[in-house]
Amino acid sequence: MRTLVVAATAVMLSGAGLVGPAVATAAPLCAEFGGGVVADQMCEVHISDPQYVLDMTFPVDYPDEMALTDYLAQTRDGFVNVAEMPGNWNRPYALDVKSTRFSTGRPSTGTRSVALEVYQNVGGAHPSTWYKTFNYNDATKAPITFGTLFPGGADAVEAIYPIVMRTLSQQVGQPSIVPVVDGLDPTHYQNFVLTDDAVIFYFGQGELLPEAAGALQASVPRSALPPLQV
Repeated sequence: MRTLVVAATAVMLSGAGLVGPAVATAAPLCAEFGGGVVADQMCEVHISDPQYVLDMTFPVDYPDEMALTDYLAQTRDGFVNVAEMPGNWNRPYALDVKSTRFSTGRPSTGTRSVALEVYQNVGGAHPSTWYKTFNYNDATKAPITFGTLFPGGADAVEAIYPIVMRTLSQQVGQPSIVPVVDGLDPTHYQNFVLTDDAVIFYFGQGELLPEAAGALQASVPRSALPPLQV
């Protein structure tokens, strides 16, 4: 597994001599968000005014870039619209989007994934955190969804559910019970990424456990799952 966690700065980029044609090509896309491309083909955005503070970091080399940037633009626009409404209180509001990249197999024949962790505070008592993931099959040049990864979805969920429950219980430090009717609902497992050894599932606040448990993730070994289609 090659996992690339976002942690780069423009100073690192210039100091390492990584500025080149690929960065120049990606720059206009990044600039549309008000950011700049830094090391390892990552766009960093920071916007601050009296109404809100907005931070985003996302890759500009993901093969299905339109799907990724469309989601980011919708998330940004919705947040800004709320932040700029007259009469809002407890500002500045905050939106922080972090990205983590994953890949499997060889370039051009493996898979690539991006997990977005979205933190949003719009003045309420409790900020919220959720995830959005994107997966792409380099061999077929197509996005990967839960349905394409597990054509027999019901069998996959039956294998996923008990492992996820055990993992989440360990994370929160107490037994956690999710009703079977919810735990076997495939809609809860749509946000995932692929590694060579596992499928990692992501859950926003309040999705499977009470909101106080926060945003969570659970890694399910490939060996415990029905054969994956990648």
